[in-house]
Parts: sequence; C-alpha cells; structure tokens
Amino acid sequence: MTGNAYLKDCLLQLTKLKSQADRAVAQVDERQFFASLDPESNSIAVIMKHLAGNMRSRWSDFLTTDGEKPDRNRDAEFEPKVGETRASVLAEWERSWKLALGTIGSLKAGDLERRVMIRGKPHTVLEAINRQLTHYAAHVGQIILLAKHYAGSDWKTLSIPRGQSKQFEVSKDGKPYSL
Repeated sequence: MTGNAYLKDCLLQLTKLKSQADRAVAQVDERQFFASLDPESNSIAVIMKHLAGNMRSRWSDFLTTDGEKPDRNRDAEFEPKVGETRASVLAEWERSWKLALGTIGSLKAGDLERRVMIRGKPHTVLEAINRQLTHYAAHVGQIILLAKHYAGSDWKTLSIPRGQSKQFEVSKDGKPYSL
C-alpha cells in the first residue's frame, strides 16, 4: 500500500510542478522566453529544453536501459537551434512530460526496489524517481523566478497572494478561517 501511495503522490507532485512551470511560462512573451539575464545564465527556453532532454533520456525504456541514453546530446540542450521557436520548445516539453508521467504511472509498488542504471550507477527505482523529482523542482523554480522577473508588476501569482494568507489558513478543526 505504501508503495502505491508513493507512486500516486509522485505523479501528483510532478503534475503540480509542470502546472506551475506552464502557468509561469504563459506570463512571458517570445522575447522573454528566449532571454538570458547574462551570458552565464540560462533562458526559460534553455531550461525547458534541458528538462525535456533529461526526461526523454531518463524515462525512455526506464526499467531496461541506462537513464543516460547514448543519443542524448546534453550540451546541445543549452544551445539555441536554428529555427527554434517557442512552439517547438513547448512541443518537446509536452512530449517529455507525457513520457515521464506515463512511465511513472505504469510502475507498480513492487518496482520500487528494482535496480535501474543512471550514468552507469545503480539506483533503486525509488531513488531514481526521487533524483528526478528534486532535479525537476530545482529547474521549475528557476523557470518561475525568471518568468516572475520578466512579468514584473503584471505577474499573476501561482500560489497564495501576498497579504492573503489568512484566507487560506485553517483552524485546528480543519475549517477555514473567515475574514
């Protein structure tokens, strides 16, 4: 039971991360999507391409092949491509999330102790999932920070708005406080 609950929660948390990133990205224009704060920084597009490449590599044939696929060119994920558009980046992002969520959704509790390889190192399935959850969360945080920076005063919060925490608090009996 615990294993199935863990897998269900992983899907829920990953879906929340994707939703946060999608809602943040929707608040930036094409120029901002590809903009970098400085030469050493990644744009939103680059971060999304990197996550998409990582997901494709990690979740394709997850239980049977190394999570770092030989055809992955990680360095290219950080470089612009000729003719690359917001639509093309978002299409790859969507395909990769579908693969990641579908793969995790196909796992059973008994799979969590199985061994998989990532970059030649063994991990339990549980460890491999946790590794990806933390990786994705860090990069989604970057996407949100950049989008918020670019949107400025037009930013629409992704969580509880400033000054409105009381509206979302609950008492010890689980009932919302009323203002």
